[in-house]
Amino acid sequence: MEQLLTLIRSLGFVSEELDAFLRHNIKSIKLPKKHLLLTAGQVASKMYFVESGLLRGFYLNDGKDITTWIMPENEFVISILSFYTRQPSYEYIELCEDACLWSLSYEKLQQAYQLFPEFNFIGRLLTERYYVLSEYRSYYLRMHTADERLQLLLRDFPTILARVKHKHIASLLGISPETLSRILAKKW
Repeated sequence: MEQLLTLIRSLGFVSEELDAFLRHNIKSIKLPKKHLLLTAGQVASKMYFVESGLLRGFYLNDGKDITTWIMPENEFVISILSFYTRQPSYEYIELCEDACLWSLSYEKLQQAYQLFPEFNFIGRLLTERYYVLSEYRSYYLRMHTADERLQLLLRDFPTILARVKHKHIASLLGISPETLSRILAKKW
């Protein structure tokens, strides 16, 4: 939990009361590879911080698995649309590796916002960070070639090729596994 609290403190002031609230309400979870944290049709009730491991978000379209994001350690994971609208999710969240996660429920997050004004600032900074990341992903998928998309991904996440199935990386990049193989064959 110290890893998570250190990150939160790096974003803004954390009172002793907020620290105690978080320590009491954030729960540790250890789960195995391939575990589904969320399935389509469920309402996302928790947000997660990845202490160790790797997760991916995906949806199914006509039976085809389409990866929309991959998050390693020291990142927050959430089904944004479902969590904040309280509507059933269209996406799945799967562990790509054994993972140690910290979770906070929607209700406790809202309570923290109400009780601790400083936490609203921290929440806003995190929301801005992940919105910018989402916009960045959207931009590079539309404006760059497949090779450039892979180079950008590797720049931001150098260990991804060793940690994630290539079919999921290809899906994330919006290319076929065969195209990814051809690009990798040229580079390595």
